[in-house]
Order: sequence, then C-alpha cells, then structure tokens
Amino acid sequence: MERELRLGIMGGTFDPIHYGHLVTAEAVRSEFKLDKVIFVPAGNPPHKVKRKVTDKKHRYLMTILATITNPFFEVSTIEIDREGYTYTIDTIKEFKKIYGEKTQLYFITGADAVLEILTWKSADELLKMCNFVAATRPGVEGNRIDEELNKIRKLYGNVIYKVTVPSLAISSTDIRERVAGGRPIKYLLPESVERYIQKYDLYKKDEENGV
Repeated sequence: MERELRLGIMGGTFDPIHYGHLVTAEAVRSEFKLDKVIFVPAGNPPHKVKRKVTDKKHRYLMTILATITNPFFEVSTIEIDREGYTYTIDTIKEFKKIYGEKTQLYFITGADAVLEILTWKSADELLKMCNFVAATRPGVEGNRIDEELNKIRKLYGNVIYKVTVPSLAISSTDIRERVAGGRPIKYLLPESVERYIQKYDLYKKDEENGV
C-alpha cells in the first residue's frame, strides 16, 4: 500500500532567508523522512505590523535562490498571493485542499514561537489539522519549551515534536542591521541571496525597496 505523502511546511517572513532557516528545514526533513519541505514566504503577517516588511516579490525571489539547489525544497506563493493579513490556519487549509486530507503536514516553527502558539488565530483547530515541529534555537530555555509543550498536550492531546538543530546564531534582523551598517553578511546566507541584496540595495537605511 502506498504510504501517505509527508510534507513539511516552513512559513516565515524570510526577510531575508538565511542558513538558519535552511539548516532547520533539512534537519526536520531528514528526521521525519518528509517527501519535501515547502517554504511559504508570508504575505502580510499580522505580527509584523510594527515594522516595514520588504516587498514580497523580493522575499519570494530570495527564497527561490536559497532553496533551488535542494531537490527536496520548494517555494509556494500561497500566502503572498493572498489579499489582507495571512494566517497559518488559512494556509494549512489550502494545502489540505491541494494535497488531500490524508496528506501528513508538518508545520515547522522555531521553538520560541511555540510559546505563543495558543495566541494564534484558531489555534485549537490548527493544532488538530497538522503536526507541529518545534526546532530548538540558540537562547531558548529548554525547560520552558518543554513546559509549554506539555501544556498543549494536556489541553489538546496534540503532540508537538521537538527537534534539536545545529546551533546557528543567525537572525534576519541581524542581517538587515549589518547591511544597513555596512558590515559583512558573507557566510550568514547563500551567496546568491547576498548578491541579490546587493543588486537591489535592500536593507539600506531610509530606502524604499521595489522590484
């Protein structure tokens, strides 16, 4: 009997995408024997309203450049094509429609985000629709994460898997600040993404970025 399709869904602003994202995605793909990991650049994330997010076309193209050499990675426009704010629950529902209800979806997120997952839109429904994989990151307290995972298990009977990934202290915020300050970003992200940032003068102070 043919086994069910197993897909990883990795959402994020990817502003810009970096090696931390890629290492996490590959670690989870290997751990759970996923058929592929789909990167989903956010369209209009409601939690990022306090800062200007780089044009979605730039973020999509940088994600394409970063993932193109891995045959198990794909990039979806499902969120950047959607009008208004983009919520994870709507994205998971759309993937269920595309790939079928029997497809096993693994939503990959940082372990720190698990601390806020119960505040997400339709969190109770979301937790029942897909598997969650919390990737541990540098600076996140292990005991605190475990306590939150246990609370979710008791409330919803849902198991959120925790995966330890190589410790890469890289953040998109730091990369943007480095570019704005004229500091190097080499070895923090793929060279193709670095060249793209330079070509379009992204993350320079007080500049509007359009494709």
